[in-house]
Amino acid sequence: MTATRDELVVLLDDSGRSIGTTDKSTVHHVDTPLHLGFSCYLFDARGRVLLTRRALGKRTWPGVWTNSFCGHPAPGEDPADAVRRRAVEELGVATSDPVCVLPDFRYRAVAADGTVENEICPVFWARVEGPVRPVADEIMDHRWVDWDELTAAARLGWAISPWAVEQVPLLAAAGLPSLVG
Repeated sequence: MTATRDELVVLLDDSGRSIGTTDKSTVHHVDTPLHLGFSCYLFDARGRVLLTRRALGKRTWPGVWTNSFCGHPAPGEDPADAVRRRAVEELGVATSDPVCVLPDFRYRAVAADGTVENEICPVFWARVEGPVRPVADEIMDHRWVDWDELTAAARLGWAISPWAVEQVPLLAAAGLPSLVG
């Protein structure tokens, strides 16, 4: 599901407090304001993590491999509810209850075209409940990998999205692979 004109993101001040909303279709540019997002890493019954390749039509980081999926909670929406919603919208899959592992993750990254990501982005993990059926305008490819393969990609730096490069070592330090067990 691609962002619609009425999809809003929550704008934040430097302390992480909501200061308003703006249209998602206009928030990402060379001077992107700080806003609320989330990232999620999905695991299957074998303990593998789902990596996805962002569709070429995405506004930010098109064609880049990344974590399972990302998104923005709607105004007033609990981030865990947003995770469940976007799992269905992007991957056509239900999940177990998402677990927030990095509640205060914050990053800023600049793409080659100058577009900036600037988010406070709680990071979750969840288990998939059924087959993954990616929506083509969101995800162009996906692959289940062992955690070690993901950490190797993060060490390369250029192989996955800049937010995943930062998140993966923090998730490992927080014991994520053993939490999934």
